[in-house]
Amino acid sequence: MIEFPNTSCRWVRDTTALNEMVALISQEAFVAVDTEFRRRDTFYPEVALIQLAAAGQCWLLDPLTLDDTQPLQKLFRQTDLIKILHSASEDLEVFERWLGVLPRPMIDTQKAAAMLGLGFGLSYRDLVQDLLSIDVAKDETQSDWLVRPLTEAQCHYAMQDVTFLAQCWPILEARAEASGYLSWILEESAAMVTGGRGPLAKFKSAWKLNSQQLAVLLDLIDWRESKARDRNRPRNWILHDKVILDLAKKIPTSMPQLAAADSMPAGVVRREGKQLMTLIESACERGLSDPPAPLPAPSNSRVRKLAKSLAPAMAALALELGMNVEILMPSRELEMLASFATGDGSVPRPVHWQGWRKAAVIQPLELEAQRLLGEHHDVG
Repeated sequence: MIEFPNTSCRWVRDTTALNEMVALISQEAFVAVDTEFRRRDTFYPEVALIQLAAAGQCWLLDPLTLDDTQPLQKLFRQTDLIKILHSASEDLEVFERWLGVLPRPMIDTQKAAAMLGLGFGLSYRDLVQDLLSIDVAKDETQSDWLVRPLTEAQCHYAMQDVTFLAQCWPILEARAEASGYLSWILEESAAMVTGGRGPLAKFKSAWKLNSQQLAVLLDLIDWRESKARDRNRPRNWILHDKVILDLAKKIPTSMPQLAAADSMPAGVVRREGKQLMTLIESACERGLSDPPAPLPAPSNSRVRKLAKSLAPAMAALALELGMNVEILMPSRELEMLASFATGDGSVPRPVHWQGWRKAAVIQPLELEAQRLLGEHHDVG
């Protein structure tokens, strides 16, 4: 078992211990943060443990026994304390739900690693191996963290997730400062929010639907989202994606047609059938007057050819910046940029195309796209 030299660990189970922890951490420049949670049969993650590490100390905070979280909220809002997390998206959901506060300012070391050329989507285990030459075991990944008391192995696992992270960040920070990318990494991490691209993003064929079908799809998605939140159950436990899409395509006008939808559970028809039929009928009558955003259709051949021609320029930019191509711009966005260049773009420009990425990536690629179009370089 890996030992943690010069590191002490304390449990935080009450307000007194929480205030003591906050008083110590608030004096530091950064704190490593991680969470353990369960999300097997719920819509929202069930927080089970919060781990923090700073200045050679580690704290295991028990959310099941804490009555007052205001000191931690204040710590997470402290502007001169950087919160270090790795692959933070799910942790942010935990904090939004349980704490009502997101840790800011924040560094996501997975994004930092990608921007420093260490690899895209680097796991915590690989990051620690790369920077500290330590092999982190993941034996407790599937543990039930809501059961008390936690085992010694669980506590050890929880400690390593922040103890080594606190050791990794100064190495990454030094590299970021040397490359001049520290402000870019802070900006990239600050842009992280909960919710991802939204539930509509899963329906990739939605662009094929007509206005009436799309209205039904959107109303069914909203209905399921509301039910999932109210019942705190996974979305597909309420109504599966393929059922929703089939209903939107076929637009049933009777209960038998509703029941005949692909993979429609009989229990849903019995309990929710009338409500679903009313919703579908209302969506059809109302139609789609204000969609949330234009839905992207597959790129045409001209756009695909231009995107392919832009790939070498994209690779050259990545090499020049010393970053992974994926963190600069994923392939689907390269096609999006090509569609704007050819005048075929119909979706809004992504928000993250602003800031550091605009000058370093977007503008050079747009210039290259115009050059290629001007030369008719196999993109006509």
